[in-house]
Amino acid sequence: MNIIETQKKIRKLLDDRNAVLLAHYYQRDEIQDIADILGDSLALSIEAAKTTADIIVFAGVQFMAESASILSPYKTVLLPRLDAGCPLADKITVDELKQAKSEYPDAKVVTYVNSSAETKAHSDICCTSANAVSIVNSLDTDTVLMVPDGNLARYTAQFTEKKVIPWGGFCYVHDNLSPDEVWAVKNAHPGVPFAAHPECRPEVLALADFVGSTGGILKFACRTDVYEVIIGTEQGIMHQLKKENPDKIFIPASDHLTCFDMKRITLDDILTSLLEMKHVVSVPESIRTPANLALSRMLKVSG
Repeated sequence: MNIIETQKKIRKLLDDRNAVLLAHYYQRDEIQDIADILGDSLALSIEAAKTTADIIVFAGVQFMAESASILSPYKTVLLPRLDAGCPLADKITVDELKQAKSEYPDAKVVTYVNSSAETKAHSDICCTSANAVSIVNSLDTDTVLMVPDGNLARYTAQFTEKKVIPWGGFCYVHDNLSPDEVWAVKNAHPGVPFAAHPECRPEVLALADFVGSTGGILKFACRTDVYEVIIGTEQGIMHQLKKENPDKIFIPASDHLTCFDMKRITLDDILTSLLEMKHVVSVPESIRTPANLALSRMLKVSG
């Protein structure tokens, strides 16, 4: 079965089963093209919760499917590949977080949404890469423990008077982008602005003309008057950038900005997931309730 035939079969199954297909911007191009909702991880779950669909098929990674289950406990959430994980989310365990909380008893725990449901459940509030600064500044505490992404924490620390304690985790895709690679691309394209994700290293962000989430980078690219932009995030975003801005040129900051976990899911996996109703991701209520509280607190602050 070719790509178009598989896409059509998936779309028919989605309609027949009253299901929606969510796809992150880092997914394969052919999956992005048939998604009902395309976007950043948490935004996808929020939008899916508003639908009347009975089934959510999440083309993303484990923590994203968990977030969908947290926000839509009465919907069936399917993750086409159980091995689609997130090494960043795995950088912290609940036991490690409990130990850190005992070492910093006065600190509020701000947990990046790129984390497990269990980690969220032991947090005071969640944040995204787009709202991290406003979330931290909203807290009635002088000390904040930010987990699990240390680069996002260090970036946030620049815009607050609070003491931000960064965890040692990182996204291997963004953290592997080096200043030398960025300089090489900037020198090859003088004057072209560089847009970077805050999961990148501080020394890379220091070279950026714009720092923002995946959605933020898309908005920047659409609104800027220049017709070329250097992109410092996972290469899957290029597909949507080109679709929304056919007259502009987007240059990857590196040839190695690929999340292999995001690319695990194929059209065939989605088709099988719908045919066999697998793999169901369901967060136990004992974890879902406190995790949902941390997410709700964030949404109340950020709107």
